[in-house]
Amino acid sequence: MLAVSDRQARRCLVLLVCFHIAVIAASNYLVQIPFTLFGVHTTWGAFSFPFIFLATDLTVRVFGKDAARQIVFRVMFPALIVSYGVSVIFPQGSFAGVNALGHWNVIVGRIALASFVAYGIGQLLDITVFDRLRRLRAWWVAPALSTVLGNLADTMAFFSVAFYASSDPFMAANWLQIAWIDYAGKLVISLVFFLPLYGIVLNWLSRRLAGINGGTLLIHS
Repeated sequence: MLAVSDRQARRCLVLLVCFHIAVIAASNYLVQIPFTLFGVHTTWGAFSFPFIFLATDLTVRVFGKDAARQIVFRVMFPALIVSYGVSVIFPQGSFAGVNALGHWNVIVGRIALASFVAYGIGQLLDITVFDRLRRLRAWWVAPALSTVLGNLADTMAFFSVAFYASSDPFMAANWLQIAWIDYAGKLVISLVFFLPLYGIVLNWLSRRLAGINGGTLLIHS
C-alpha cells in the first residue's frame, strides 16, 4: 500500500467519506430528473453515481481493500439519512421545503432503505472483485469488471427493494424493465466515460503521491 503517515491516511479517509455522501445526496436528487439519450429513458443520476465506483476503485488500488471497506461502513448510515432527507425535500426534482421532514413518508423511506442496501451490496462487491483482479498487468480489467458487477448488484438491489410490490402500480409492474434500462445506461456511461477517467486520475495520482513521498510510490498489490 501507499506509504503515508497516519495523519495523511485519516485525512484521505475523511475526504473520501464526505465525497461518497455528497455523490449519494446528489444522485438521489438527480435520479428524479429524467431525460432521453439516444432514444433511451434514463436520469441524470446515471452520470453522478458512477463517481462512487471510480473513487472506490482508486482507493482499493492505492490504499488497499481494508481502507475502502472502512469508507463503505462509515458512509452507509449517514447516507441512509441523507437519502431520505433529499428525497423528502426534493420530491420529483422540485423543492418541497424543509417542513416536509416533519411528516414521515413511507414511499420515500422505502426508497432511502433501498439506497442504503444497494450502496452496501454494490460497493462491497465492487471492492471484492477489484481486489481480486488488480494484480493483472492490464490496469483496465479490474475497474471494468468490478464496475460491471457492482453496478448490476447496486441497480437490482435498489429497484427490487424500492419498488417490488410497491403502492405505485406503474413501478410495481415495470420496475424490472426500468432497472435493466437504468443498468444499461450506467454501464455505457461508466465504460465509455469513467473507465478512461479512472486511467487518467490513477496516472495523475501516482505521479503526485510519488512526488509527495520523495519519489517513492508503492501501489497496493
